[in-house]
Amino acid sequence: MATVNLTKDTFEETIVNNDIVLVDFWADWCGPCKMFAPTYEKVSENHEGVVFAKVDTEAEQELAAYFQIRSIPTLMIFRDQIGIFSQPGALPEAALEDLIKQTQGLDMDEVRKEIAEQSAEHDHDHAH
Repeated sequence: MATVNLTKDTFEETIVNNDIVLVDFWADWCGPCKMFAPTYEKVSENHEGVVFAKVDTEAEQELAAYFQIRSIPTLMIFRDQIGIFSQPGALPEAALEDLIKQTQGLDMDEVRKEIAEQSAEHDHDHAH
């Protein structure tokens, strides 16, 4: 599957309607982004059912700001609408493949449980 460009209008819908979404935050002036793009594109061909999305941080400054993107490329991964990974820097192909395998192998019930526990602790900390 080829990569898709996301905008603030399509971002949420894409995350909601797909199990696994990778998002590459990039910009045209960024050398490492341009080096990462062919790898990202190539790996996307190996994974039917995984969405490989790209966000142009110049065109989509609101999205970049919302996710606090400070250096590009930054790769984020969402699974079941939960952001489970975020890391700046271009990844080599093998590392990207490995990351996708790990994402597919995650026990999302366990992840949701951890998030619920963290948010309960967070609520407890902020109780008056």
